Amino acid sequence: MLDLTSASLTALAAGLAAGTFTSRQLADHYLDRIRRLDGALNAFVLVDEAGARHLAEAADRRRAAGYPLGPLDGLPIAVKDLCDIRGQVTTAGSHAWRERVAQETAPVVSRLVAAGMVLLGKTQMVEFAFGGWGTNPHLGTPLNPWDLAEPRIPGGSSSGSGVAVAAGLVPAALGSDTGGSVRIPATANGVTGLKTSRGRIEAAGTIPLSPTLDTIGFLARTAEDALLLTEAVRTGAGQGGPVTPAPQADPARPLAGIRIAALDPADYPVPVHADVRSATVAAEETFRALGASVETVRVPFDFLRLMTANGVIIAAEAYAYHGGQIDEPGLRFGEGVRTRVLSGRAIAASDYLAALAYHAEMQALWRRWCGQYHALLTPGLADPAVPLSDVAEDMSSPAVFTRAGNFVDATGLALPAGFSQGGLPVGIQLLGAPASERFLAGLGSAFQRVTDWHLRTPDLRALAA
Repeated sequence: MLDLTSASLTALAAGLAAGTFTSRQLADHYLDRIRRLDGALNAFVLVDEAGARHLAEAADRRRAAGYPLGPLDGLPIAVKDLCDIRGQVTTAGSHAWRERVAQETAPVVSRLVAAGMVLLGKTQMVEFAFGGWGTNPHLGTPLNPWDLAEPRIPGGSSSGSGVAVAAGLVPAALGSDTGGSVRIPATANGVTGLKTSRGRIEAAGTIPLSPTLDTIGFLARTAEDALLLTEAVRTGAGQGGPVTPAPQADPARPLAGIRIAALDPADYPVPVHADVRSATVAAEETFRALGASVETVRVPFDFLRLMTANGVIIAAEAYAYHGGQIDEPGLRFGEGVRTRVLSGRAIAASDYLAALAYHAEMQALWRRWCGQYHALLTPGLADPAVPLSDVAEDMSSPAVFTRAGNFVDATGLALPAGFSQGGLPVGIQLLGAPASERFLAGLGSAFQRVTDWHLRTPDLRALAA
């Protein structure tokens, strides 16, 4: 029997094709799970039960008539609440925007619906997508499902998307990533996250944080699922290489010929938890066993400098978009987000332009470096999900490994890679060349064929009781 809590989109698609269940039955299953569990988890800001059932029934009618739209037809998904859907409220995580009704639907959402997907609702997020811990003081912070005793960070800014997938409320969810906002919640919640490179998925109709750095991505159970979604909505030119590396003579070593770079732990830009270091080393060995060459190297850039410059661009552009309202005393903005947005006002034009110039320089350097290596493997987060009580709004972002990917315009893939001694998920990140979503997903799929970290799910029986 297929366990729907941990089922991948591809497994669900096979079940629909075989007549094991209908799309309406799938939708009802996940809607019931949301109804029972999300009061505690707070992953969703909006659940559209009537709309979901309408879409599911339409998919069932198409399938019964012999006209399914494709592999995603009839499968459930949730979208981050920065995507406009005509007639629905888009809060972008802000209490001040709780009555902002969208006039049009974002193209990325329209393409999901055109592929036949069943939209269950919108997921919670950090206000204006400006934060990596996943906290939201006014609309509520989603509960990381791996520790029900002590609330821990869900990761941000796609916090609700990460929690919803990890908790089995939905098999996949859309997110966005400006400095790690897909990869951080994927790592913190033990799911897979694929960050596309800039322009690969149209961002129109999504609330911007930094147009220079914003990208769209997906959180899902597997790398194969994340790629399937990406391909359904992708608009960027080029195919980005094969789904998997070229076939090898030895099927036990499918990644023969692939060169992966890894960091010496002594060169990590920040201290990294021992359990994260161990999982990263184990992942390196797994890739070696699959035939890849994993070489310890020194990367030609400084993670901390890239993180800082990335932050300059984000703050300046966030203030350009939100500055007209962020000072209004009658609007309830989170003080942490308000402070971060207002920090953009103090950034001199010369500093912003210097950060943009450095951004262009590092993009060119990354493209050259990718001529030597197919991917860079790093930890996803320096620590397993920390308790919310340890987080202060003025703390540095947890995005030290992930922001570099946005700054050099890498494709990024977060993969579950183990658990801490306390039972919290830990993960790795693969960074690849721009437009290499298919290739990176191939590496991730090879890794997930010989590991089962991505199939583990949290025990939520206490919430369901």
